[in-house]
Amino acid sequence: MEPSSTTPLLHQNRWWRRRIRLKTALSSELSGAVGDLGTFIPIVLTLTLVSHLDLSTTLIFTSLYNISTGLLFGLPMPVQPMKSIAAVAVSELPHLTAAQIATAGATTAATLLILGATGLMSFFYNFIPLPVVRGVQLSQGLSFAFSAIKYIRYNQDFVISKSTSPRSWLGLDGLILALSALIFLVLTTGSGGDNHTSQDGNNEALTQSRRRVSKRLKLLSVIPSALIVFLLGLALCFIRDPSVIKNLQFGPSRIQILKITWEDWKIGFLRGAIPQIPLSILNSVIAVCKLSTDLFPDQELSATKVSVSVGIMNLVGCWFGAMPVCHGAGGLAGQYRFGARSGASVIFLGIGKLVIGLVFGNSFVRILDQFPIGILGVLLLFAGIELAMASRDMGTKEESFVMLVCAAVSLTGSSAALGFGSGIFLYLLLKLRSMEISCFGFSRCSSNKSCPEGESTLVT
Repeated sequence: MEPSSTTPLLHQNRWWRRRIRLKTALSSELSGAVGDLGTFIPIVLTLTLVSHLDLSTTLIFTSLYNISTGLLFGLPMPVQPMKSIAAVAVSELPHLTAAQIATAGATTAATLLILGATGLMSFFYNFIPLPVVRGVQLSQGLSFAFSAIKYIRYNQDFVISKSTSPRSWLGLDGLILALSALIFLVLTTGSGGDNHTSQDGNNEALTQSRRRVSKRLKLLSVIPSALIVFLLGLALCFIRDPSVIKNLQFGPSRIQILKITWEDWKIGFLRGAIPQIPLSILNSVIAVCKLSTDLFPDQELSATKVSVSVGIMNLVGCWFGAMPVCHGAGGLAGQYRFGARSGASVIFLGIGKLVIGLVFGNSFVRILDQFPIGILGVLLLFAGIELAMASRDMGTKEESFVMLVCAAVSLTGSSAALGFGSGIFLYLLLKLRSMEISCFGFSRCSSNKSCPEGESTLVT
């Protein structure tokens, strides 16, 4: 039997569809790679200006972290600054020095490494109730969203970590620019779901109108929207201050081991590590593992693996003055929101950081200083909302009650640890309330048989 004349055409169509899928996947991963920069850039810029962090060293080490975690986890595992250490370093007087920031990161990392290696982190991960984790995620997501709105509405002075005057409507960092970026991202990415792909299998049954809508959504999904917005912001850096180009100095700074005293260890641990450790356990390990299970059900992360990863990264990089980092749920949500679905996205990001660190070195801080803060606010807003939406799976009023109280305490007390403790306490109270205390002569067990004298039973 002779082969059908349509066979080459079918092969050509399959090849064409594979090529389109590959381009779409590559575009999504590149767009998702910059989804976490809304938090990364402001913190790195602030620490560089206030605490004299070596930007070149930080870019080189965080690039290696990105590439390693992308290969190790196979997911868009973010590498984010340790936010509590950064907040203490720039907001409290006297400011933490680079050596003290390094010791804060190293002692936090050592704690997480011990918890991971001994299996205690896995125990905590399995023990903590889901509503409490959702409360931490909700508070962290809303906190990002609140900061994002401030970035969009007001000018920012990162040196003093405060909003200043209202942002003007016009200009290269005006409200119109930020709102245009926001509208563009909403039109191209929608609510962040994959609704357009769910209809592919039933395309034959779709009406002509729905086919056109499905086709349009597919085309929009190919656009690397977050990458376009970020590149626009990067181009505006040179337009806002053309002198930046003249002041660029090529080549990385010399990487050297920090000189650390016992006083640096003491100050770094007491002022930086103590407030950071609870946040790292909750947000960098437990919350990110829970979120990864929600986003990638077939690729559940190990709490032990994530905890050990944070420990090793910082126990290597902090000695050379690199910024302390962790794996944050907000970063994972942001990268996923803009299309990242594999470790390729953070590998691309790592390569980009490595090139910048090696080519521009510390002079790149001049460019970051001119980056439109309104655009960073837009990227951060989407990351925060995506993280907060992970809490939408609470199925009962009791679970929602625990989650909302935990989130409220975290937000008003500015402490994830305080919110976590409140959530655990409330959860146990509600469980105690639902228990039935039997025997001791006051009531009978559920089996209607008298319990042996002197014994008691708790019936849930």
